Amino acid sequence: MKPTGNKCQGNQTTMTEFILLGFGDLPGLHVLLFLLFLVIYIVTMAGNILIVVLVVTDQHLHTPMYFFLGNLSCLETSYTSTMLPRMLDSLLTGDRTISVTSCIIQLYFFGSLAGTECCLLSVMSYDRYLAICKPLHYAALMNGRLCLQLAVGSWIGGFVSVAFLISVISQLTFCGPNEIDHFFCDFSPIMKLSCSDTHWLEVSAVIHSSLFTFPPFLLTLASYVSIITTILRIPSTTGRQKAFSTCSSHLIVVTIFYGTLIIVYLLLDSDALRVLNKVCSVFYGVLTPLVNPLIYSLRNKEVKEALRKALLRFFVFYRSTGISG
Repeated sequence: MKPTGNKCQGNQTTMTEFILLGFGDLPGLHVLLFLLFLVIYIVTMAGNILIVVLVVTDQHLHTPMYFFLGNLSCLETSYTSTMLPRMLDSLLTGDRTISVTSCIIQLYFFGSLAGTECCLLSVMSYDRYLAICKPLHYAALMNGRLCLQLAVGSWIGGFVSVAFLISVISQLTFCGPNEIDHFFCDFSPIMKLSCSDTHWLEVSAVIHSSLFTFPPFLLTLASYVSIITTILRIPSTTGRQKAFSTCSSHLIVVTIFYGTLIIVYLLLDSDALRVLNKVCSVFYGVLTPLVNPLIYSLRNKEVKEALRKALLRFFVFYRSTGISG
């Protein structure tokens, strides 16, 4: 497809749209990939929305841990919706173009939600630290007001922190080529297409990611070091298992999130490993939101019990309406 745009300096052309190559090199698998990602999207949305509904409706889940879990599930539905609908449309219609404005908006929401997730995971780890390491003071420290402040702060922090970088990116000039070898608009591929001087923007991005990623990561790491140390000091095996069960699900989610984040943006951020980077990005951006609700629902007794009661209420309601009809 030829570049679309307006005349710029000399023979350059200002791009008005990009082409997301995505899985364009696998045309024979587009139908299969569409069906696969459609199922993943439906299951991801249904799983996370179900957790939100359970947390809101079940009185036994009105605790700080499940309040933050509900926020995480809201985030995951938004997170996967920034990428999958556009990818599904591309696989179905074959239209891989995206306007520069839409691309930058997608990058903004992707970066904002990733930053929010870093903050939320650190808040959830801090909550588990207080519950396990300071159980006598937990109720007083982690009260409803603090929970709300931490959740709101995580959302606002994630969205505000990326705003400056996005405002600068929106001022860049793109003169071609206009092909992004990815399935969504990420920072590095966009920078490679700009004919503006992006050196200081890239330096700012590194500083920004360091400031808004490492502190939450270090807080999460410190919380779990303290948690594991405290658990190992519990004399009884039953006590250790019970204490670890309250944070094991969150620890798995943290490991998956930061593990894939490190692989995609530190270990595989090179042209030589572009294909592998794309595959890992699918896992990071598509499968992680799918796995999170499964981990919490399959490993958490309270969530499974709330789900059982919800299904029972639905069954009773269905039978009563059927009989009355």
